[in-house]
Amino acid sequence: MKKIVIFTFIALLIFAIIICVALWPLTGFIALTISLALIGFYDLFQKKHSILRNFPVIGHMRYLLEMIGPELHQYFVESDTDGKPIDRNHRNYIYERAKEQNETHPFGTELNINDDNYKWMQHSIYPAKKMQTPPRVVIGGKDCQKPYSASLFNISAMSYGALSKNAITALNLGAKAGNFFHDTGEGGISEYHLQGGDLVWEIGTGYFGCRTPDGNFDAEKFKEKANLEQVKMIEIKISQGAKPGHGGVLPASKNNEEIAKIRGVLPHTDVLSPPGHSTFKDAKGLLEYVKQLRELSGFKPVGFKLSIGSKQEFIELCEMMVESGIKPDFITVDGAEGGTGAAPIDFSNYVGMPWEEALIFVVDTLNKYNLKEEIKVITATKIFTAFDIFKALCIGADVCNSARGMMLALGCIQSLKCNTNECPTGVATNNPKLMRGLVVTDKYKRVQNYHKNILEDFLELLAASGCNSLEELNRSLIYKKVNKESVSYE
Repeated sequence: MKKIVIFTFIALLIFAIIICVALWPLTGFIALTISLALIGFYDLFQKKHSILRNFPVIGHMRYLLEMIGPELHQYFVESDTDGKPIDRNHRNYIYERAKEQNETHPFGTELNINDDNYKWMQHSIYPAKKMQTPPRVVIGGKDCQKPYSASLFNISAMSYGALSKNAITALNLGAKAGNFFHDTGEGGISEYHLQGGDLVWEIGTGYFGCRTPDGNFDAEKFKEKANLEQVKMIEIKISQGAKPGHGGVLPASKNNEEIAKIRGVLPHTDVLSPPGHSTFKDAKGLLEYVKQLRELSGFKPVGFKLSIGSKQEFIELCEMMVESGIKPDFITVDGAEGGTGAAPIDFSNYVGMPWEEALIFVVDTLNKYNLKEEIKVITATKIFTAFDIFKALCIGADVCNSARGMMLALGCIQSLKCNTNECPTGVATNNPKLMRGLVVTDKYKRVQNYHKNILEDFLELLAASGCNSLEELNRSLIYKKVNKESVSYE
């Protein structure tokens, strides 16, 4: 459809220019005006392309450049493999699966397989039979009375306010249609989260949705929302990889009256979450808070999310789990590569342990203290492809989440305007003129498709590895280049 629209636009434009030359000025001007008006009218009311809905006629320039200018882009701007923060190949991977378009790649790999840190998986000359349906993972330890069966791939934390109401609604409807969970982010539970999809309610340092007027934790408000049927798990946000130790930021331009009411703050002000929690200050306090939230929620699974900084602090936390007998049902491990709509550049670039190192450390430490069997590990940093999921599960994760992958499935074009309220696709803005570009009835299906197709790809990789179950996955199946040599993660 995109190509047809572009070719139609080009043909009409050339035709109009010819008329202009031959019959200038009046007839040609009228023909040109009518042609552009017709294109603009079509763009304005079609539902598949957010950019064209928000920027009729001129939005075609982006698609035109993609078609006639890949060489210009590759040689003069960036290659398909080195774009930041997400390269073009990965963006196309997500778009194709979300739109259920061509999912093959021509002419071989574009990666330099001789570069250090190149990663690959071990396959078998005796592939296993591909599973018909993706397996699920039960989250909930011995103190949990309402364990949750989770998909291997889910929507990572993104708040309403950081994302538009259209985006949140589409994400939740996609989660409902695909039977996977939707992490609310720390901004609280809005009506747009309550479309029938399973929720993981994230409680950040600002306690949005369960806070007292002075910004502390309100147990009664928490209990009321935590017992909603849609809320399946509770996640305490200690830190996120994009800005660990800094807290969340919601710019005043995005903080309208509705969002402020949901969060319990003043509208049209910058909303800055504190760097740390006021409810606890040490490992013992954190675990007691886990216990408190589990009881208040009716014994649903409760865990916490963190980016690893001090290894010793996590070790002490594991020691306290053993000593106290209080254990979270899950731990979400974020890495320094994690994304966010707004963060100081020093925190984005230089604070936090990289994802792989953090995940390996957490899994190994939990195993050392015999905690891993009861505590599930969720991971969420640049999980875009089936190989990303395969690698994470081989390293030791149980479940994977993705934020930016799901944003791209919604139609994000990586315009890097998340913190300005000027997102051109309506994903990360509450500007009504831009939000209209994101048509919920179309985009939720793309979220569902992306989830379905990436898990189909994962099952093919699992079969190629010769494994018949998740339990057979291990680090010996993943290799990386180190000093030009292939080294196993084992």
